[in-house]
Parts: sequence; C-alpha cells; structure tokens
Amino acid sequence: MTANLLKAELHCHVEGAAPPALTLMQAEKYGVDSSAFVRNGAYVWQDFTSFIGCYDFVASVFRTEEDYAALAEAYLCELAGVNTIYSELFISPDHGEAVGLSAEAYIEGLAAGIVRAREKAGIECRMVIIGERHLGPDNVLRRAKWLANYCHPLVTGFNMAGEERMNRVADYAPAFAIAKEAGYGITIHAGELCGAFSVADALDHVGPSRIGHGVRSIEDADLVKRLADLGTVLEVCPASNIALQVFPDHDSHPLRQLTDAGVRVCINSDDPPFFHTSLAQDYEIVANMGFDIVEINAMTRTAIEAAFVDEATRSRLLLRLDGASLQDASGDETAK
Repeated sequence: MTANLLKAELHCHVEGAAPPALTLMQAEKYGVDSSAFVRNGAYVWQDFTSFIGCYDFVASVFRTEEDYAALAEAYLCELAGVNTIYSELFISPDHGEAVGLSAEAYIEGLAAGIVRAREKAGIECRMVIIGERHLGPDNVLRRAKWLANYCHPLVTGFNMAGEERMNRVADYAPAFAIAKEAGYGITIHAGELCGAFSVADALDHVGPSRIGHGVRSIEDADLVKRLADLGTVLEVCPASNIALQVFPDHDSHPLRQLTDAGVRVCINSDDPPFFHTSLAQDYEIVANMGFDIVEINAMTRTAIEAAFVDEATRSRLLLRLDGASLQDASGDETAK
C-alpha cells in the first residue's frame, strides 16, 4: 500500500542504521570479535541496557572518516530506493571520539557520505547532534558548548538520547538552552522507557519543537491535549516501540489515539536493523494500523514541516510531496 509513497524520516541513529553484514565486514577489517553482538546475521540484545551495549559495539567498528562516509551513503541510498526524499541522521560525536576521531572528522566523514548519496540518488539529508544522557549532564553540556562554536551547513539540530531512566530532564536544560540560543533545532528523546512525566519535563525544561518517541504521553490526557495545543511533533517509531516492549503489540500502540487527539506525528525507524525493520516497513506498519494514504501523506508532510532545514529546501521538498500526493489521490479515484 505504501511502497510508492514519498517518505521522510526525522528519527534515525546513524550507527543504529548499520546493517549487520556491514558491521561484520568492519569488525573483520579491524580484527574485532563480533560473536557476542552479531549472530546468524542479526544483532544480539535482550533489553534496553544490552541494546545500548550492542549499539556501542557497532559504533566501535566504524573508525575512520571513510568508514562513516560509507555508512551514511549506504543508508541514504537505501532510503532513496524506497522513495525517501528527506532524512535526518542522529549522530553522536562521542562515538567518534571513542575510536580516536575528532568530532570534526566524524562529521566530515558523514557529510561526505551524505553528499555522495545526494549526488547519486537525490535524497536530501541533515545531521542532528546527540548528547548521550547516560554520559551525564556535564558531558552533554560540553557537547552543546562545542556545538555553539561549530558551524557546518549539514548540522542543523541538537538532541539527547540514551538511557532515559538516568537523571531528570532539568539536569540537561542548560545544554539545550545553549544549543537553542545558537540557532539549532531542538528535539529530545522522552516518553519511551519513562512515562508521561518524562514528556512533561521535556516540555517544561527544554521547550522542543519535536520529541523523539513521546508515545507514553498517552498515559496523561491533559498532556496529550498540551502536545496538540502546542503543535509539538512526535517522532513515532512503531517497530522500535514493540521491539523494546514499550507496548506489547501494534494493536495496543497509541498512534491512532494520539492523532485523533490532534497530536502531530511522523513515521520513523529509529535503529532499523536492530529492530528488524526499515522505514518502508514502518510506513507499512502504520498502514496496517488502519491509516489511509491521505493520513500517511499528512504524516510525511508533518515531517518535512518539522525538519531542521532551511526554508528554501523545505519548500522544494513540500512541492515534491504535494505533487506526488495529488497523483496518489488521482490514482485512488481511478481505482474507485
């Protein structure tokens, strides 16, 4: 149903997009034993804590600018192959620094892959810097201060990910204030492992235009109304939510309740091979949850409207989407 639809993604961690086959190649390249983390062509983890451990292992086998360029190019070309016109990649310079790459070199490598993918496949992409919550408030503040003095045309946002159960959002508010003052778009992971209070804290202390996940806001009707009134966009990742047992199955996922309440949402894959999904599959999951083509195209439009991108690029992307949406609608009428 959704294969031919144009797509956009705002929530994907770049190391989390590495296919297991590529990770195995990288591990072999550097003589690293991968057996504890990759078996039978799949990543091995049991819960969020072990997922983070597996993710960190995957990141550890990408060690040069060219490694990261190849990763970004491969993922973006894969996205373009399923009609994706825009992607934002969450990137963590902490992972680059852990293997001896400076933050600048890490970003330049990814940028090279982004440019190659755009030249090959026409997909537009921007990067959003991640502060790792489980590394503590001081580390995230250090990253925000660095970002405020850094300038790269493809780096347009600031985010915080990692272990949501550590500390409170208020501990990290100074970092977000610095990034916001420097002109970066703001999003934050909240309401995934922790309940509605985590989303409320994000709104109170950070004031983001978007929230990564945010789905557990459904536990508080007043919060859901607040999100709708503010127009805050939730970067919803259906397959990820089921894989990490945020909800037991798609029937219990609150996406329909959120949209019926007027909350703005978009569709994302998060860390696709870790969760045996892809952006195309997540679009199809949303269709199987009962959303029609018009509703799904509206979610894609929301993604582009909420993207951390310059207005000229946003306008071009919306023109492409609107033209394709008219064709979709025409096709539906013909089919009737």
